Parts: sequence; C-alpha cells; structure tokens
Amino acid sequence: MGDVTTVITDTKAGQANLDVFSSTLQELAATDRNLLVVTSDSRGSGKLVPFAQKYPKQVVEIGIAEQNLVGVAAGLASTGKNVFAVSPACFLTARSFEQIKTDVAYSNNPVRLIGISAGVSYGALGSTHHSLHDFAALRAVHNLTIVAPADNFETEQAIRQAAQLNTPVYIRFGKKPMPLLSEENKEFLFGKGRVVSEGDDLVLVATGETVYPALLAARQLEQTHGIRATVISMHTIKPLDCDLLATVAAKGCPILTVEEHSVYGGLGEACASFLMMNGFRNRFNIMGIPDEYTVTGSQVEIFNHYGLSENGIAQEALTLLGR
Repeated sequence: MGDVTTVITDTKAGQANLDVFSSTLQELAATDRNLLVVTSDSRGSGKLVPFAQKYPKQVVEIGIAEQNLVGVAAGLASTGKNVFAVSPACFLTARSFEQIKTDVAYSNNPVRLIGISAGVSYGALGSTHHSLHDFAALRAVHNLTIVAPADNFETEQAIRQAAQLNTPVYIRFGKKPMPLLSEENKEFLFGKGRVVSEGDDLVLVATGETVYPALLAARQLEQTHGIRATVISMHTIKPLDCDLLATVAAKGCPILTVEEHSVYGGLGEACASFLMMNGFRNRFNIMGIPDEYTVTGSQVEIFNHYGLSENGIAQEALTLLGR
C-alpha cells in the first residue's frame, strides 16, 4: 500500500461535496457543450443554480417526476450527450429503479446518476427521505458502478472520471461540509480504495461521510490505547477493491466496516461476502443503520444515536478487539 501519512485537517472544513460537484460540472461544461444536467426540480438542493445561470441551455428540467428524469436522461445519453441526472437519492433509486435497471444499465446508456442528500442527510424529514437502501438495490443491477466520495478531492475526481466513462455510474452525495482526509494520498480511481491511514492492529473500511469519523476514531484509538488502525475510504462500492481488501485481511487483524446505509446489502455485506468466499477468517463486524425506521433528528444526531461517530466507532473497535 505504500507509506501514507495520516493528516486529519480539522481546521480545513472544506465545502459540501455537492458544492464541489457543481463547480466541477461548470468547469467541464465550459469545454463540453454536450454536457447536460437533467434535474427533477433539484437545482437548489443540488447546488445547480450557478450552473443553470451560466449554462441555461445545458439544463433540462423535468419537474418532480423521477422516473421520467431517468428515462429522458437515458434517451439523451443514447444520442451521445454527456448526461448527469440529478435528484434526491431516496427518490432517484427507489421510484426510478425500473428505469435505472432497464433504460440505463441494461441498455448501456452512460448516464451519470447523481443521488443528492443521500443517507440521512435530510435528517428530521424522516425515513421517507432517507436513502439507506441505495447500495443494496443498485449492487444487484449489472453494469452499474456505485460510488460514494468521502471528501472534496474524491468528489472532484469522481465527477471528472465519471464524465469520461462510457458505462453508467451512480454517485451519492450528502449535504454537510467535508474535511480533507489526507494531504498525502492523492490517488483516486473507480474500483480502487484509498488508504488514508495505516496501522497493523485494526482495519476500518468506510465509505462516504462515515470515513471522516472513522479517521477520527483511529486517532482516538492510537492516542488513548496505542492501537494503530488502517483506515480505508472504500469510495467505490461496486466494483469493490477486492485486491486491497485481501491485502489488509491477510494481516489477520480485525476488520470493521462503517457506512451510512442499512447493515443489509451495502459495503459491509459486500466485504463480508468477499472475505468469507475467499477463506479469510478475520474477526469482522458491520456498522450501519439497523433494521428499523430511523430515529428523527439531524444527521449528526442520527449518527450519534447509531454509533456512527468518532466515539461510537472507537468503542465498537475496542469491542471487536476484545478490549
């Protein structure tokens, strides 16, 4: 994996990943008149107002009709347009599942499906607005890459690389400002996890907005217990970086996965399946949202309630280590 220096830049709050998504799209649109943004009345929540003001002829407004959004996006992509379809993740991946499966993936139309306000970002709006199913549902769809960037760097790289793909991709974003994970590890490729901290006692595999609390938990474990953890931003859920997972699992230390998703069908189960099927017997656990409708509250409150916080992850790691 190489030498990677852990740099937790608490003072660099960063922007919301959605802001970086918007600014990156504007840069790409400046030289690509085929780039189109298709929205379902989501310009405000998707941070696309500046894009629409700058490139009004490159926005297609569908209204609150997510199934139509995906169908129209697929049709435009089939004509050679570089299409980004933007809608709240909870509706994009549930209401439009049939269109994603058939019009996009089965028909191999390279639509960039952008799920905004993902996970529990909508907070107090409750379970109807939470997308804790999207990894599970879309992992079962062939010909679809699934990505959850953790910070601004990963976001910019994901959008730039998605724009070059000739196959479909789903990218999910939350709403809050995200700190920079590492000043050192500036490598990002779909399907290749990003190691942001290295250690020999424990492996924390996280994705999206749970990577930063996992990194903070790793620092706490080292400072208070002398436990050194490898922390991986597994930004690509599908295809999973099985080579990296095998490398860290071969050390024999416990593995804890962390995700803003149901404990069923997401990152954790993908990792568990690979490890079990390939003969690894590391102590292992999945942290996520349990099989229940979520409590009402902000994203931070929900994370704290379910242990997806610095302290919660650190405590679960100690339990897994038998401490």
